[in-house]
Amino acid sequence: MRDCRDRAGETCSGDSAVYLGSDGAVRATPQKHPFDFQPTNVVTAVSEKDHRSNLDQRIVFITGASSGIGKACAVAFARAGARLVLTARRAERLEKLSQELESRFSTESLTLSLDVTDRQAVFDAVCSLKDEWGAIDVLVNNAGKALGLDKSYETRPEHLEGMLETNVKGLIHVTSAIVPGMVERNHGHIVNIGSTAGRWVYPGGTVYCATKHAVRALNEGLKMDLHGTNVRVSSVDPGLVETEFSLVRFDGDADRADTVYSDTNPLMAEDVADAVLWCAQRPAHVNISEILMMAVDQSHATMVNRSGKRS
Repeated sequence: MRDCRDRAGETCSGDSAVYLGSDGAVRATPQKHPFDFQPTNVVTAVSEKDHRSNLDQRIVFITGASSGIGKACAVAFARAGARLVLTARRAERLEKLSQELESRFSTESLTLSLDVTDRQAVFDAVCSLKDEWGAIDVLVNNAGKALGLDKSYETRPEHLEGMLETNVKGLIHVTSAIVPGMVERNHGHIVNIGSTAGRWVYPGGTVYCATKHAVRALNEGLKMDLHGTNVRVSSVDPGLVETEFSLVRFDGDADRADTVYSDTNPLMAEDVADAVLWCAQRPAHVNISEILMMAVDQSHATMVNRSGKRS
């Protein structure tokens, strides 16, 4: 063990976690973690719109973009320099989002009021895109919902139809309208927003879980359908995420929806969007098949730490 003299005149052991001070006391030396990042003293001012990537000027088509994960994905891809086709049923929200993205990132975007359950409307919307917008590079299949929290045999017919039509058939409609163009160009990426509900069933969520199991099967099957092409397929499967999801599930009952998140620390929409963006930014030869992600407070479908919000 070698000895050295530090700047304060204290003797220390060069390879040890302790040193001997000038007063004879043994003191601990703070140890660096091998992954600690030490910031430099140079501060570089970079505007939000200058964070560019391999997605710069790429066309990204996002369903359910008016709120929640879809909106967060729009912000993430806009920050990366992409051009966006924003779709949802609520046109006024899309227009507001488009203006916000143009202001923050100088993002070019198109907005389409679209119900993914209407197959003809989906195909008409995709066909209406001009040449410069029609060559879609990334499709984010985000539109989806849960309705009610009933036993499978007590599910209201309108809830059953709503979940099946949106979560399964809607995803198929949009994929079927866009993927042929990707195959023709031999380039593209489909990112499906799945769920932990596609892996684990929980009481009261049987039908919703069935639809998300279907999304997982569609994701896996689509990759096999596209085998031999350069088109990539990914699924990002989050657990509990604080969005309007529960508000929709409980038919606008805000008090009931709030109880889902009030005493725990769930994922935020931006966390999921970050994972989606990461998938899309991998090198062209890399395909991220699945990402399963949950908050630290969640360990399984119904295993959620509800000891309170952390500051």
